[in-house]
Amino acid sequence: MDAQGRGRDEGIDPADQWVLNPDTGDYELRLTPSSGRSAAPAGPGAPRSSGARAAGPRRKPEPETPPQGERASVPGQRGGRRGAGGGRGGKDEPRRQGGRAAAPATGRRKVKAKSGKKKALIWTGGVLAFLLVGVGTAGYVAYQHFNGNITAVSTDGAGTGGFSKDRAINVLVIGTDKRTGEGNEGYGDKGSVGHADTNILFHVSKDRTNATALSIPRDLITDIPECPTQLEDGTEKDIPGTTGGRFNTSLGQSERTPSCTMRTVTELTGLKVDHFMVADFNAVKSLTSAVEGVEVCLAKDINDKDSHLKLSKGKHTIEGEQALSFLRTRHSVGFGSDLSRIEIQQQFLGSLMRKLKSNDTLTSPTKMFKLADAATKALTVDDKIDDINKLRKLGMELASVDPKNITFTTVPVLDNPDDKATVILDESKAPQVFSMMREDVSFTAVAKQEKAEEKAAEAAKLKGPKADPADVRVDVFNGGAPPGSAQAALDWLQNEKNVLKSTNKANAPQDVKKTQLVYGPNQADQARSLAEMMGMSASALKPTTTDAADMEPMVLTLGPDFKQAGSALSAPQKAPENIQRVEADKAVCAK
Repeated sequence: MDAQGRGRDEGIDPADQWVLNPDTGDYELRLTPSSGRSAAPAGPGAPRSSGARAAGPRRKPEPETPPQGERASVPGQRGGRRGAGGGRGGKDEPRRQGGRAAAPATGRRKVKAKSGKKKALIWTGGVLAFLLVGVGTAGYVAYQHFNGNITAVSTDGAGTGGFSKDRAINVLVIGTDKRTGEGNEGYGDKGSVGHADTNILFHVSKDRTNATALSIPRDLITDIPECPTQLEDGTEKDIPGTTGGRFNTSLGQSERTPSCTMRTVTELTGLKVDHFMVADFNAVKSLTSAVEGVEVCLAKDINDKDSHLKLSKGKHTIEGEQALSFLRTRHSVGFGSDLSRIEIQQQFLGSLMRKLKSNDTLTSPTKMFKLADAATKALTVDDKIDDINKLRKLGMELASVDPKNITFTTVPVLDNPDDKATVILDESKAPQVFSMMREDVSFTAVAKQEKAEEKAAEAAKLKGPKADPADVRVDVFNGGAPPGSAQAALDWLQNEKNVLKSTNKANAPQDVKKTQLVYGPNQADQARSLAEMMGMSASALKPTTTDAADMEPMVLTLGPDFKQAGSALSAPQKAPENIQRVEADKAVCAK
């Protein structure tokens, strides 16, 4: 950034303009000129880097006034203040109708933040570690000054439209292998429009006590749905879906934008994505240099001609081009596959987190300035978080997550018997992983937050006598499950479980968020029996206050969590055995 262009004398370090606000625990960029100096008009910030952007970007101009309700000013240095700043699928049959005030400008103060606020500051910086993966991206931005750096792309209706404090958060981080940008021509595939080369779905629990970062292999064979898309020139187009293609073709190919990768993730996992973030090769280089390197560990010497990584066994601090080479390495580690590369990317990410939490980074205004500037230039976000304050709020939602309760894992896959260069879902494990994330079950030993009496009440619903399957009477509705689910469930209940007093009632009057069973108190034995057969949790059981009439059936409404008949609806309470995992707080050496 040009310091003089912001009203500062040439030669003054811009980092010296960062001030710790003791009321919030945040470092804030003070742009107010000193007494006796005239301020030049605020420009848009530093020139853009040459890194490539996803289709349809728009640059968000720097606002002249702060948004309504946001803090408008920060402590001054020598007096004076300045403003800172998818659609529903078909079912079994056609549906039936149915501010805080600004602190006084009392001079530059170096005061320790309160412990709680300091923790929030640490995690605002720590968000970057979560969002920098593979070809990299970043989320540490809390300063209105950097708004002009952000590039935004439409979600095309693929996301939730935002996040809230009363539910879990899902952020999709996409690394594109597009070769544009200074110094990247030598990596080959120069003319490529890029792919979804590195993909991590970052899930933060509803109570913010734990998180799971799920890597999705680029070579996974999956279906790409039809994608309504706003193209770069502003026109709209429905891009046809494909069956049985590689996951990485969900971006770049056939004019697909990040919103299509969002839709593909939702179709694959059943998790609705709130936001996406995208970056290219240059992001890794600029961001690792901004933190002055990340420590990695190798269990053996590596000399990889494809990634250009040459490092000896042991620990090294890498940045820039060397960091990019490390993250692109696959032939020299593990089994030499993309899955092995994913593992070292996760190890790198854990190390970066630990670096960002260190006082060496967080107490250095110069490093923090460089980090924020590089981050906002490297970042392409969806148009729902195209503002510094929105990004800051997203980061602060993660403030209470402890690294020991964060797990990096990979979608369980098997070699594709028809094509050894690709992989397919491991159907014995992948559904369990997706279910745990949908049901907000931690992969780490995090204690449940419910009150003891609430736990006991829920457990009591599943305890007690159970009716014989032949005596279970139930109507089955489709309330948001995949098309044909009501009939599939009925066939399974009648043919496999001998629940002959069951009926397919087609589409429910309205959709439900999760599968539920409504029954009268005098049908509790039937409800417990059906819940056991279908693997339903106690929370899915919804007793009424009055007894059911003779011959009256219970009402089973299948929601989006119903995937196929015979699969348990409740999430397992622990991860499947032998899945790939990396804990965020543990250092691991690449093998």
